[in-house]
Amino acid sequence: MILKKLSKNFYISLILIILIFILDRVSKVFVIYLTDKNLVAEIFSSKFLNISLIWNEGIAFGFFSFNQEYLYNLLTLIILLVVCIVLVMIIKNEGYKKYALLMIFGGAIGNLYDRVFFKAVPDFIDFHIGEFHWFVFNVADIFISIGVFFMILLELIDNNDRIHE
Repeated sequence: MILKKLSKNFYISLILIILIFILDRVSKVFVIYLTDKNLVAEIFSSKFLNISLIWNEGIAFGFFSFNQEYLYNLLTLIILLVVCIVLVMIIKNEGYKKYALLMIFGGAIGNLYDRVFFKAVPDFIDFHIGEFHWFVFNVADIFISIGVFFMILLELIDNNDRIHE
């Protein structure tokens, strides 16, 4: 009976979340495997891109890294709370906003999984121009960033429409 009430959108949303999670997991497992196999953290290096494993104990792009376990656990709990809030927002929204939130949620679940099971998030994508390096990130961070970008864009468009009414 419950299955009959679930809509087609529910299944599409679930597939998107699972797909993002799997892409994230596969990429992280592959980089960890290559790092262990080669016994070096740097797997690939070029003029603009390095693939090298670092373990991030903080939040986005390494901010708020803590050595104390209780602070790390508190930060993980706060992230879990934010993930739950995003889930509620997914349920309440429709259209493009829902898909932007699904990308954020899928990426957040990927990183939360690592925080719980590895006590750190493996980051490995390092873009740079000369000596200037952007923050090292992973596939989950890409989806979170794209989702946040689209949420901002959708809010700007929505606010612009309201002003012109």
